[in-house]
Amino acid sequence: MKSESTIIDVPAESSSAKKGSAALIGMAKDHTASDSGGYKRGLSIFDFLLRLAAIIASSVAAGTMFTSDETLPFFTQFLQFQAGYDDLPTFQFFVIAMSMISGYLVLSLPFSVVTIVRPLATAPRLLLLVLDTAVMAFNMAAASSAAAIAYLAHNGNQNTNWLPICQQFEDFCQKTSGAVVSSFVSVVFFIILVVISGVALKRH
Repeated sequence: MKSESTIIDVPAESSSAKKGSAALIGMAKDHTASDSGGYKRGLSIFDFLLRLAAIIASSVAAGTMFTSDETLPFFTQFLQFQAGYDDLPTFQFFVIAMSMISGYLVLSLPFSVVTIVRPLATAPRLLLLVLDTAVMAFNMAAASSAAAIAYLAHNGNQNTNWLPICQQFEDFCQKTSGAVVSSFVSVVFFIILVVISGVALKRH
């Protein structure tokens, strides 16, 4: 008795079907890339706005410290009591540093615009991350050193017989303190900028 076998022909996948599946895969990849690009473009816009805010903060810090001179009303022809930022090397360094930081932030705006136009580009983002980190450390150094001198101006130091001067030079101390606060605000902006660049560079 002969056994009968059944043969089933499975048609090979046509070229049109292959093209259709490839097109679907390509559309899925494009959709993922567009979602990532939109997300990074939003981060780039926020980065640009933060740089504008940091420019204002650093410029206010430098300008306020630069105009902090005060002369007491009681003085004679041969003697007058005056306090200014240029009397202290730390405050001079502060003005120069914050001015340089403001200039850097202005120069960094075109690179930030590039990241908005091309959100998937990594080179300008990486450059901004490295430079922002270095400038952030520079900003922190200037703000911290000026804060130490401002503290001595307000409270003095009994161990070294340094007397506080803010009871006499109130306007000078208010301006220098305001400049220090503004410089620390700039530091906060830089920290956020570094975090944004790191998040944008992260591969999804």
